[in-house]
Amino acid sequence: MIELFYWPTPNGHKITLFLEEAGLDYQITPVNIGAGDQFKPAFLEISPNNRMPAIIDNTPADGQESISVFESGAILLYLAEKTGQFLPGDLRGRVEVLQWLFWQVGGLGPMAGQNHHFSQYAPERIPYATERYVKETNRLYGVMDRRLADREFLAGAYSIADMASYPWVVPYERQGQDLDQFPHLKRWFHAIAERPATVRAYDKGKAVNATPTVTPESRSILFGQTAAVVKPPAHD
Repeated sequence: MIELFYWPTPNGHKITLFLEEAGLDYQITPVNIGAGDQFKPAFLEISPNNRMPAIIDNTPADGQESISVFESGAILLYLAEKTGQFLPGDLRGRVEVLQWLFWQVGGLGPMAGQNHHFSQYAPERIPYATERYVKETNRLYGVMDRRLADREFLAGAYSIADMASYPWVVPYERQGQDLDQFPHLKRWFHAIAERPATVRAYDKGKAVNATPTVTPESRSILFGQTAAVVKPPAHD
């Protein structure tokens, strides 16, 4: 059994995409980031970066005690290795997938996230910041479009690289992007959206939360935190 600590954000969706595709037995423990659940001591024991998603695998492959994993890219890699799915076993195929997984983790996710922040959530509009991240998101979409010109998915076969990237393209309109400008990316996007596991994963997200996470009340919790907020759990 996998216990998934989750909220329906792009990074959260990555993990439900994998779990639904692989058919693994899992249960969701909601982490309401708008209410500050990510700062609770029990969650910090699992995810010291006070970010979800995180998992606890109660049946690890080594047969030993439960293991926890935080960071969405690390979770995808862990689950792929555990199940032998969505990550090739050969050297070259594995490299193809991992480089695009890390491309998402280090590029598409952070840049699109800053795009969301400055275009949607910043209390004051800063034209330079908004333009900078909208343009960088556009550049990254272009990278994906060129990559997908001669292959079905980012690394050939459907993989954890696609699962990592897809949720960050879902809000393309909010990112100021037009998929018609990226025909290969658009084809890829719709192919993933139509997968039954994708439909199930997003339905799970709606069941957890169907209302906006960022509200006037939650802004101070989500943005502008410092190290002082993350207090180590007390030990006897």
